[in-house]
Amino acid sequence: MKRVQIAIVLATLITLGSPLYTQQPPMSFFVTSAGPGDGANLGGLEGADAHCQMLAAGAGRGSATWRAYLSQAPGFRGPAAINARDRIGSGPWYNANGTMIAGNVADLHGDIQRDRNNVRKPNALDENGEEVKGVGDQPNEHDILTGSDSHGRLIGPVGTAAATTCNNWTSNGDGAAIVGHHDRLGGPNASWNSAHSSRGCSQENLVGTGGAGLFYCFAID
Repeated sequence: MKRVQIAIVLATLITLGSPLYTQQPPMSFFVTSAGPGDGANLGGLEGADAHCQMLAAGAGRGSATWRAYLSQAPGFRGPAAINARDRIGSGPWYNANGTMIAGNVADLHGDIQRDRNNVRKPNALDENGEEVKGVGDQPNEHDILTGSDSHGRLIGPVGTAAATTCNNWTSNGDGAAIVGHHDRLGGPNASWNSAHSSRGCSQENLVGTGGAGLFYCFAID
């Protein structure tokens, strides 16, 4: 009889949301498992967002609104400048395993204290919860497109779209893009979002510097 009573009590506590049972937070961050396959031509921010949304839907998180972590450069008569940090919501963000990546925008970018995020190889997972290849893997795919400085802001003045964002994510040829390293290894620094510039914007050039045209996706709701 006592065993039956204990089982009933435990079932009731779980149903009522007791601390004995903690539900894993839904995924709100991932590295794309694959890019569109056309180098840094992502179809602009709109196309990149759509790619995030499609991958998230395939992983069962299509109900959230997803944004690509990419900055956009202004043109003389073109689009307005957009900072990656301003388009990803306010957090907190969790990977597919329920690990917190960052509690808010300031922690993600180290505005107050550096290294308050968990963007590292074991945690910067793709939408399926798989590790993304990095230094030591074949092939190395740790170059993640961002077009941003370490604080998630656009680099450079008007007219720099080709040099930092592959013409605002529409070029698969000339130009270059700022990339980060999801594994915090290699290159001149260990930045997750601003490690160095790519050789070019084609798929071949992105692969040549240790990438695959991947980028970060964040849920904004």
